[in-house]
Amino acid sequence: MGDEVAHYFRHPALPEVDLLRARYVTHRFARHTHDGYVFGVIDAGVEEFEHPGGVQRAGPGSVVVVNPGVVHGGHAGVEEGWAYRVIYPPVDVVADVAADLAADRIARTGTPVFPAPVLDDPAVAGLLRAVHRAGEKGDALAASTLLRTTLARLLTRHAHGLRVRGGPVGMPRAVREARDILHANLLDPPSLERLAEAVGTRPFPLLRAFRDTVGLPPHAYLNQVRVREARVLLDGGLRPAEVAARTGFADQAHLTRHFKRTLGVPPGAYRSARTFGRVGARGTEEAS
Repeated sequence: MGDEVAHYFRHPALPEVDLLRARYVTHRFARHTHDGYVFGVIDAGVEEFEHPGGVQRAGPGSVVVVNPGVVHGGHAGVEEGWAYRVIYPPVDVVADVAADLAADRIARTGTPVFPAPVLDDPAVAGLLRAVHRAGEKGDALAASTLLRTTLARLLTRHAHGLRVRGGPVGMPRAVREARDILHANLLDPPSLERLAEAVGTRPFPLLRAFRDTVGLPPHAYLNQVRVREARVLLDGGLRPAEVAARTGFADQAHLTRHFKRTLGVPPGAYRSARTFGRVGARGTEEAS
């Protein structure tokens, strides 16, 4: 399948949707979440990924689906690694297609949920590949048409429920307040002891409740927030070294490690994709 390589880009016809075409062998995604959906098709090899339902395996032709906010990881399931194509549509894009469908089992409000993390659907697999090919060729009409066709197919065949919008449901007060404190203190976060004191509880009960509710311990969650903020700053054209300083990472290398373990490409490559449309990354920092 060749060397480990990744192309992370956003096609002008799909201004809200990120795309990733990659082949990984030794790379491991840290446990992380996305604000939007993840839809991928495995072209070769096997990906294994952590998921609330247990470790999943996806082989050639399989479609991988991760709902917004679901904690997951990812690594090679076979020695030769895996190659895949992924689209990352925001919640609003998917919900808009669901509303257009006006299907009885997909509500017009709320967030559609896909219960199965691995699908056997050759038609969807082919559509996902077609979205990528259209984007790579610069065919705006085909890319936008195929994206909506793909999402419609996924929704009508595989979305069996919805999650009501409006924030986390059932999140304990202490966890909600602790999360807000972390968001407000990216550069100088409190210790677990100080965080627990600020929300009126003890350190271990807060740690346990935070992990059970959010899916990650506070320090790991904070790094996810920092990566998301780093994306915003990189989108604005800032260089990775400056972004690292503004988001609370110790240095550019620290940012690069967490950024790549979440998105699959280093921040310099991500920034180049935003500036120039597309970039390749071979496991090292580029275009910093």
